[in-house]
Amino acid sequence: MSLDPALRERIESILGANRVVLFMKGQPAMPQCGFSAKAVGALQDLGVDFAHVNVLADGEIREGIKAYGDWPTIPQLYVDGELVGGSDIVLQMASSGELSALLGVAPPDRTPPSITVTPAAVEMLKGALADAPGAALQLSIDARFQPNFQLAPLDANAIAAESNGLRVQFDPASARRANGITIDWVDDIRGQGLAIDNPNAPKPVQELDVRGADDQLRAGTLTLVDVRPADERAIAAINAPFETFDGDNRARLEALPKDTALAFLCHRGGRSAQAAEQFRALGFTRVHNVTGGIDAWAQDVDNSVPRY
Repeated sequence: MSLDPALRERIESILGANRVVLFMKGQPAMPQCGFSAKAVGALQDLGVDFAHVNVLADGEIREGIKAYGDWPTIPQLYVDGELVGGSDIVLQMASSGELSALLGVAPPDRTPPSITVTPAAVEMLKGALADAPGAALQLSIDARFQPNFQLAPLDANAIAAESNGLRVQFDPASARRANGITIDWVDDIRGQGLAIDNPNAPKPVQELDVRGADDQLRAGTLTLVDVRPADERAIAAINAPFETFDGDNRARLEALPKDTALAFLCHRGGRSAQAAEQFRALGFTRVHNVTGGIDAWAQDVDNSVPRY
């Protein structure tokens, strides 16, 4: 497709104002496709500052950037105004060290992780390998610590670890997240399959009742975040200090130390549970959802808070 001159100028203005630009679906904190999430993860793992353009919010850019770089898919990474490629190329370059060299940052740590694969898991995995000559086991662990086992081409240069005679290869970010994991094969009430115990994964979101949240607020040991918009908070709000997502507050909260005790509050607990999961995925280790939200708060902590 031909590119409208005004749209070309818009794209070149974005690229000229930022050395590293990722055209993606969604936001870095909330990618809206798996490929965009992988590209974001690769850049974040290198500690790189980058600008992003959410193509889902701009239809002209979404189609225009495909024509601009003659690249048919999203995401697309640009460095110094030049197209690097999509998520597969970004991941390959991140793994090989080419991306860190291009961006002028320290190369990724290539220390193999310490892993334990139980005999039962070894037996099942070797069976899968026997049906795929020339393949290798690859374990990817994304920024949310979700594991993904797959058969991949054997890469003699990949970061690899061995346990009980079984070799597993990793990309650099996954290798760091995998250190200390145990891989087992289970066949019980949960069903059959691989079970991975990863001590590095953030703890699950904990439910916190309203009385407990009130006690911790009074003790000054908890940061409470009301995720509701301003119009809802105008109807009912707790009579204690709390944070919101208004303006740039969310970015400020995301920059807090990862061991900050956070509790999320909404009307009845649904939206706050989603926000809590998002912060847990960012690496926060003490994340809570206030059970029942402000509706429960009005019933069990402060009857002067209106219910709606």
